[in-house]
Amino acid sequence: MMLSIRQQPFKTAVLVLVWGWLLFLVLAPNLLVVGASVMTRDPSTFIALPLNLDAYRQLFNPLYLDVFLHSLWMATLTTAICLLIGYPFAWALSKVQKRRQMLLIFLLIIPFWTNSLVRIYALKLILAANGLLNSALLWLGWISEPLQMLYTQGAVIVGLVYLLLPFMILPLYAVFDDLRQDVLLASHDLGAGRFATFTNVIIPLTLPGVLAGVMLVLLPAMGLFFVPDILGGSRNLLVGNVIKNQFLDARNWPFGAAASIVLTLTMALLMFAHRLSKQRLGEESS
Repeated sequence: MMLSIRQQPFKTAVLVLVWGWLLFLVLAPNLLVVGASVMTRDPSTFIALPLNLDAYRQLFNPLYLDVFLHSLWMATLTTAICLLIGYPFAWALSKVQKRRQMLLIFLLIIPFWTNSLVRIYALKLILAANGLLNSALLWLGWISEPLQMLYTQGAVIVGLVYLLLPFMILPLYAVFDDLRQDVLLASHDLGAGRFATFTNVIIPLTLPGVLAGVMLVLLPAMGLFFVPDILGGSRNLLVGNVIKNQFLDARNWPFGAAASIVLTLTMALLMFAHRLSKQRLGEESS
């Protein structure tokens, strides 16, 4: 082993860096959250012994259950809108010339150069009562008074779609780019029409990209607490707002940690479904 380390020092250093990163910045924080979720709330030290499951029982409180279901509904709606926009967008993107593809992908990811909080504040300026959108509609004469767009559920959905749409498009573009044209031509040669080819060939082959996009959009949509804070007011809370409030305001760390664990397990469930779908498609193609 020592001989292998001396012969490949760069490889050893990279492995140590990767494992150190995973242990100290991924595994250890998650273990701390799991530990905090089964401890008792303490006003002075935040958490204390004895161990119990009270925080998880508190998740079934109708008040928090309503927030969770409302958050799940908004995240599902955001994911559906991103899928409806992203699926044809990714398909069209895969059909253009390679040089233009690079330019379009560059334009797609260039908003990431700006902090997402700044972009949401810019969106607030557009949707405000005296913002750019209402001013344009008033100038065109389409409305007689400003519309209430800010601090509504629609404003939160717009903000979430604006931030998360690239995370749906990019995995879909990857599967569309790998889609073999000979498979589509074989479908047409066997007598399948465009609709039959789309439903029986294209959708199953692009399903891994759909599941990857759903996984990358659904869970973050439930946790981006600053979007409803800025665009939705106090009536459009997400699970992320509940977790933030428990840690920073209510000082109920066990309950905040338990809600975080539920979100993490939901993400693990989606990843498991994504892996199963890829294995199933691999077996069918072989």
